[in-house]
Amino acid sequence: MCPGSANPWRKQHRTGSTHFTRISEYRAVWVMVLFDLPVTTAATRKAYTHFHKGLLKDGFSMWQFSVYVRHCASDENGTVHIERVERMMPKAGKVSILVITEKQMASVRTFWGAVKQDNPGGPLQLELF
Repeated sequence: MCPGSANPWRKQHRTGSTHFTRISEYRAVWVMVLFDLPVTTAATRKAYTHFHKGLLKDGFSMWQFSVYVRHCASDENGTVHIERVERMMPKAGKVSILVITEKQMASVRTFWGAVKQDNPGGPLQLELF
């Protein structure tokens, strides 16, 4: 923390320059939800649809079939969305939740066939809440 500063995210370098450390590629995280849910009966299909729509409503986007990702400005914000996913978890099937930093997400290599694809970037607009 910068001496005399009320902002705990403000940091001063030896050169005298000041910057905010709150938003960085190591603090911003991606929450990845991977699932394999049964859809053999009407009840399990309904549970799958409820879970799928809940992910979309919470801001997740489809990375692949049964793999959804969401950008979060901080680890604390990621925890909020993980708890939301846990609350809408169906009774049957397997769901895994993975949290990776913005820096780690940038190193993911994605291919469509033999053609390399760009990874989704973070949101263009700063997320305040």
